[in-house]
Parts: sequence; C-alpha cells; structure tokens
Amino acid sequence: MGTAAIEPEGSMSDPQPDFSSYAPPPSGPVPPGQPSVWQAPTRGPAGPAEPVGLVVDDVRRSFGDVHAVRSVSFHAEPGSITALIGPNGSGKTTLMLMLATLLRPDAGRIRLRIGGAELDPVAEPLRARPLIGWMPDSLGSWANLTVRQALESTVRMYGHPRAVAAQSAAALIATVGLESLATRPTRVLSRGQKQKLSLARALANEPRLLLLDEPASGLDPVARIELRELLQRLAGEGRTVLISSHVLSELDEVATDAVYLDHGVTASQDAVAAVRASARLWRIKTLDGFALGPALESIGVDPLRIGTDGQGFTVSMTDEADAAAVLAALVAAGVRVSWFAPASGELERTMQALQGGGMA
Repeated sequence: MGTAAIEPEGSMSDPQPDFSSYAPPPSGPVPPGQPSVWQAPTRGPAGPAEPVGLVVDDVRRSFGDVHAVRSVSFHAEPGSITALIGPNGSGKTTLMLMLATLLRPDAGRIRLRIGGAELDPVAEPLRARPLIGWMPDSLGSWANLTVRQALESTVRMYGHPRAVAAQSAAALIATVGLESLATRPTRVLSRGQKQKLSLARALANEPRLLLLDEPASGLDPVARIELRELLQRLAGEGRTVLISSHVLSELDEVATDAVYLDHGVTASQDAVAAVRASARLWRIKTLDGFALGPALESIGVDPLRIGTDGQGFTVSMTDEADAAAVLAALVAAGVRVSWFAPASGELERTMQALQGGGMA
C-alpha cells in the first residue's frame, strides 16, 4: 500500500494518478547479467534499516501535446536533503508524482538503490511504496475521522496490526505537535495543521525515502523551525529527503544539494557550477551609515563594484576569499561592521542566474 492514495477534498491541477497501466511484479528468476533485485522484507514498525538512494535518468512525461517533464536526471544519496527548485509550471509536481509511483513516466528510468541492489518503482510499485513517504502539496483526508484515527488507519494500510498502529499514531502525533488536536475531526484543522497531519502520514511506515511537496506551506514561524529540525534529524538517520518549496530562503538553511528545473528540464552540472563560480553580491552594514561608501573606496574597492539598495550597501565579490579580504580591510581601517553576508541565498541566486542565462 505504501504511499497511500487518498482522494483529496478539492480539485488538483495535475492529472489524477492512473494505476491501470502498472504491470504486476515480474515472477521467476532474475535474467542472467541483470542486477539483483532487492526483496522487500516483512513490514515491521521500524521499517527496513537499509538506506535507500534515488537515481533518476532522463525521465519524461507528457499530457497530450503538453510536455510537463522533458528530461530530468539527478541522484539523491542517503542522508541528504535535496531541494527541488523551479518556477510554477516547471514540472516539479509531475516529477514528484512519478517518483511516488502515482504517475507512470513516458520514458527514462527511476531506480531505488538499496545496498548493492536496485528496485524499479515503475515496474514494481507495490514493493517500492513501503519505502517511500509521500507528502502532497494539498492534503486529502477523511473529514469525519479524528487526527488519531486518520493516522491509525494510514499505519494499518501498510499491514501493521491494530496495536502497532495505535502506538505509531501516538508517536507521529507527538512528532508533528498535534497532541491537542488528536481527538478532533480532521475537517476542523487549519491549513498549517493539515500540513502537519500530512507530514505525519508520510512518516507512517518509517520510510527511507521522503518526497515532500511544499511541506512548509501554511506553517507558522515556530512550526517552520520545528520542521527544519525534524528534516535534519531524519536525514541524520540516513533517510533520503527530496523537498520542493518556493521559499528558497528556508531551503537554503536545510538543503545539502539542489536540483534546478525549468520547463521540465534539469540544469546541467556545468551550468550550476558556472553560476556558483561567478561574482556574487554581498550586503554590508556598519554603525557608520553612509560613511561606508568612502571607506570601501579607501581600501581599494572599485566604485563600479559598490551599490546600494533599501537595506544598505552591496559589493560584488568574485569569491569568498575576496569577501574575506574586504572584511579584513574594513576592520583594519576601523570601520564598525555590523552585518556582512551574501545579499541573497545560494539557491535563489543560482535559480535566477540559470533562468536568465539558460539551463544548459
């Protein structure tokens, strides 16, 4: 059952999952020369301990003449938090649905790497789903069930007995901070509270691969901090986390890697490396106000590199060594520096540059 498909309460912009095209798991011995295929263990309350990596190779998906995903390739390793970044319409949600086994690719390969073996989630979705935790952007739930009942039902869908489901539901409620709402029907939950329930549901079978689509949407600032800490803990346990969000500043604080999408195509590694090696704006604030401009020029900074915005002075730095040298020179000159940092996050800068200069 794995990533349990629950009918959402509202409409979705993406096509509904179609399970009819899935072939049943193949039977018989593995053909000679083919890699061994991982055998799913009997489901237990802690799930399989083996780390799961994700490999995506030239995956494509179209809906008629609309090419939602044109060519996506990347890999995500156990213990990593990979950010999936792109503008609206770039193919992120369609890609997530394919990775969650809820939509079949037209072409390309998706593989789960478990130890030295591989599992094809497209050919064998029922064996892959117990390993995957799927959190959609919009939560579908049983309106008349309480939070506890909804989670107990989800856990039982994975084949766990009633006693294990009750114990797991209690732990999940505590993990996401819904204790005070455990006995309330899910229909009364706010947007942020539904997001917490959706995350708990994604964690119901102790998955090794987490696919999270806009998990911070609707959360208050404290809950966002708690979510970040939870994701870091999950990755620290060896899980593989793929997260899609439009709040790039928050992704910058948690992501260990990033995949950039535009018009259904992933940016090349060379393009990303070129952006990261290019000059970057740093913002500088001092206790001396506008005296910073002359001070920068006095330490040899070219006036063409100096700018201002609503938050203070900016300086174009070629790299971190250049930034460190400028900071050291300002301090040596007696300038009282109170803020010295990149003007934007690495993910935001890279996405903007890739969109402006192309993804190839």
